[in-house]
Amino acid sequence: MTYPIRPIDENEWPAFSGVLAEGFNWTPHPRQAARWKAQTEFDRTLAAFDGDTLVASTAVYSFTMTVPGARLPVAGVTAVAVLPSHRRRGILSALMRRQLADVRERGEAVAALYASEAPIYGRYGYGRAAGLMSFKIPRHGGAFVREAPADPSLRLRVVRPAEARAEYERLFASVADSRPGLYDRSPAFWDSVLGDEEFDQSGLGPLRSLLAEDGDGVRGYALFRVKSGWDDSGMPDCELRLQELFAADPAAYALLWRGVLDRDLVTKVMAYGRPVDDPLFALIADQRQLHATWSDELWVRLVQVDRALEGRAYAAPVDLVLEVADATCPWNAGRWRLRADTAGAECKQVDESPDVTLDVAALGSAYLGEGALATMHAAGLVGERTPGAVRALATAMGWQPKPWAGLLF
Repeated sequence: MTYPIRPIDENEWPAFSGVLAEGFNWTPHPRQAARWKAQTEFDRTLAAFDGDTLVASTAVYSFTMTVPGARLPVAGVTAVAVLPSHRRRGILSALMRRQLADVRERGEAVAALYASEAPIYGRYGYGRAAGLMSFKIPRHGGAFVREAPADPSLRLRVVRPAEARAEYERLFASVADSRPGLYDRSPAFWDSVLGDEEFDQSGLGPLRSLLAEDGDGVRGYALFRVKSGWDDSGMPDCELRLQELFAADPAAYALLWRGVLDRDLVTKVMAYGRPVDDPLFALIADQRQLHATWSDELWVRLVQVDRALEGRAYAAPVDLVLEVADATCPWNAGRWRLRADTAGAECKQVDESPDVTLDVAALGSAYLGEGALATMHAAGLVGERTPGAVRALATAMGWQPKPWAGLLF
């Protein structure tokens, strides 16, 4: 059977969101669904149909995302689901292929997504390109090293989040180019970040905020919730859940963390989805108290290998021929000579013998600077024809700081 694929009209939103509700076992609050609908770019949706029934979905957000040394248009893939009744019929593969062709036609060289199930997207050329850390910090474990930065001109101010949106937006825009993976947020995305209805709170209390500021303005902010609690002995047992913390400089960053870690009556701080190289690792005097766990975050797909590789900066000069395999986007398959230095990068298709052989997913894993190429080579997933070539490529594509998007899409 064939299943026609096309974008949806706005009046088809209930069926589209219904597929997602089935696929993710999710029952959104009506106002939550309306918020999500406001983020949707209907001309970038795709749905598969069985007759008149919508049976599968996907969509794209049009992002500007930071990559090493640059800002690029990136297709943020989201809303991927197939009805349980229509799985294993090739519908997802057809959707992914159509979507990647559309992304290429729009001129975007890179696509990125958050994977609900990690094994799925490697089949379509996506590679795990960023990780994240989650911290559980007991109150007694929050002491900083003596050398922690401090600025006497800085002060903390308690604010109602709804009244400080302009400050958050300005501060975030000022730091968005500081780390690969961070992407511009539309007003509809900020509506979700600052959402504070009952379904947002999930029993954790209202959204709270601290600003770090001096006489010239805001230099950082933290958003969090506090779950109030008391133990059987009548002692405080509150849990603080950090939602976001961004700062323009180390002193503001340290002061905001002190405001989070020192909050009265809080016995533990939970910080989910932090970067893998979070400066908190260096600030905490006893790093064992962070109780850190790792998970994958962004997955990246090079839709146009040459333009993607030319669109970022490199940490070291490189001149290598890469033989790229790409079963989903055949226009990428072949041998590409990558030359890069401080003046820029050039990637051209050639007939020369390759120095490195790899799947396009491996390039996606390395694209934001996470540094996975050497590990994949050691695992036998990246081939080396010229001794030292993988090390040279991994060094050139590595980046500091490590990639992190910081907000699920």
